[in-house]
Amino acid sequence: MTAKCTVLRPGMGTTVQDYPGRTGYWQIGVPPSGPMDDLSFRLGNVAVGNSEGAAGFEAVMAGPALRFDEPTRVCVTGAPTTVTVDGIVVPQWRPVLVPAGGELDVGAVSGPGLRIYVLIAGGVDVPEFLGSASTFTLGRFGGLDGRALREGDVLALGDAPTGEPAAVPSDAVPALSRRWEIAVTEGPHGAPEFFTRADIDTLYRTDYEVHFNSDRTGVRLIGPQPDWARPDGGEAGLHPSNIHDNAYSIGALDFTGDTPILLGPDGPSLGGFVCPVTVVAADRWKLGQLAPGNTVRFVPVRSERTASRRNLGLGRRASLPAVLSTGGDGDDGVLARRDGATAVTYRRSGDDNVLVEYGDMTLDLALRARVHALHQRLDAERPTGLLDLTPGIRSLQVRVDPDVLPVSTLLGLLAEAEEQIPAANELVVPSRTVRMPLSWDDPATREAIERYMHGVRADAPWCPWNIEFIRRMNGLESVNDVFDTVFAADYMVLGLGDVYLGAPVATPLDPRHRLVTTKYNPARTWTPENAVGIGGAYLCIYGMEGPGGYQFVGRTTQVWNHLHPQSAGPFEDGTPWLLRFFDRISWYPVGPDELLDLRADLAAGRGSGGIEIADGNFSLADHERFLEDNATSIEAFRAKQAIAFGEERRRWEEAGEFARR
Repeated sequence: MTAKCTVLRPGMGTTVQDYPGRTGYWQIGVPPSGPMDDLSFRLGNVAVGNSEGAAGFEAVMAGPALRFDEPTRVCVTGAPTTVTVDGIVVPQWRPVLVPAGGELDVGAVSGPGLRIYVLIAGGVDVPEFLGSASTFTLGRFGGLDGRALREGDVLALGDAPTGEPAAVPSDAVPALSRRWEIAVTEGPHGAPEFFTRADIDTLYRTDYEVHFNSDRTGVRLIGPQPDWARPDGGEAGLHPSNIHDNAYSIGALDFTGDTPILLGPDGPSLGGFVCPVTVVAADRWKLGQLAPGNTVRFVPVRSERTASRRNLGLGRRASLPAVLSTGGDGDDGVLARRDGATAVTYRRSGDDNVLVEYGDMTLDLALRARVHALHQRLDAERPTGLLDLTPGIRSLQVRVDPDVLPVSTLLGLLAEAEEQIPAANELVVPSRTVRMPLSWDDPATREAIERYMHGVRADAPWCPWNIEFIRRMNGLESVNDVFDTVFAADYMVLGLGDVYLGAPVATPLDPRHRLVTTKYNPARTWTPENAVGIGGAYLCIYGMEGPGGYQFVGRTTQVWNHLHPQSAGPFEDGTPWLLRFFDRISWYPVGPDELLDLRADLAAGRGSGGIEIADGNFSLADHERFLEDNATSIEAFRAKQAIAFGEERRRWEEAGEFARR
């Protein structure tokens, strides 16, 4: 008979997590999730005899009360709290036995820290989703029905572990604080390309405050605004924080506009903002214990001297409240550069990622073709220690286990691959046409703008109507021209997961259809699922509800199958994401009520959601001939667009928009 536990009180935000979480899906926008403080979680598992990664509970600020129907060993770790078994106080960081019918009660956090972990001998037995039991609440999958625990839930427990229970040694218990020092490496986007030297100096000298609006997606910080080393992001957007979308590392300090955010284990895999430093893997557990009002000081360290994340003992140095600075690597996050027909820049993104960038900071499909060729080669070779490959617009992020595949060795493999990958203009790839319904200026997007104006910022240049802002920035005569341009375009999918769950970042194949905008600053706190927006020269379909910054044009139907593994409409069996790299998206107009009907049918597994898909191919050589044949009119369009972009910049300067950044 399977042992069970019953939830008498769910605590706050209590979810099932396992370690290392849901790996291997970063390139299509599925985050790993898993425990935000992986160190406390793994130590607790070892204490009850489990493997480090067995599924357990994570709670925020206050823990759950659980009843066990059989004698069960448990260990509570993380932030300090009062733990009782049948009313008797028991210690944290030690395995304790709860008798059959007994009640484990985990109270509120009583000291520094934020998250509590409850690890149970045998682990929690829940169905896996894409290979993991971890809960991703925003995506509504994993754990117990993709949600936090509720009163009355009953969860099965796994078989008794083979390991011996043992208390966590006192010198291995992580040191919690209200004033945190966090080890970071330089890069990927440092000075003097993106930030000034003074900006980086300020970054290391500042005690940033943790904002209350923080969660597992990211820890928002309060601190000084950068001066920036460049006036804008060019085709990527009007703000200097904007870049052509690339992959993020967990623990990256992401400047979304002027707001710094430490990206967490539920954060986005892809985005268009700069990241000057990245928390080293061994220190990322601290993100899970950062509480509102705490302060954070970033300490630069050398990447080759960082501790191994595998280490759970003294070598992890987590018991020490201070971080010993080694002054950083002194290379501004640039590991190497390579000249040639296509220049290559290798950027550090933490101690476990290398961001390979091609060419200049421009939108060029030939650069994306080069990225694709490198991606295919590395994916085919799969050297031991390679964990993930995530393409961006002109970049490929390569994630490794540095204990198995050191970054120095990886750089040698990348240089070797560069000599052997084919020329970009030889690219011919499968490219489906995907025709989708679009509710133009949908009521849900209007509601999101109104919420932004009431709760974030009412005087932003893009308010109260994003489509009028798009018209103005691109020098179009009327909003009808915006409509005509969007519906005339074929948008090629260059990246997935831009805002989670297979959400595409796409650009029109015809440059005359590339409407350029800037992104919200500050970002929205709410965006409706499957809103369609434009940021920089790119279009995105939001895979789920969440924050966002692209300028709205409307809303479409689902690009993620929430019924997975059950089949639904146009989704391929076994694949919950709809779109593929190099798909071509086109739109046809529908009314908002018709769209709601299409969405409801697809959510129920009925019909196609109005989506039509046809197979085909894309040839870069053919595309480049098209560009040559239409060069004159393309250049005329870009010149007119540049004038409007410049006029918008001047309006911002006159209104003090840049000064308030």
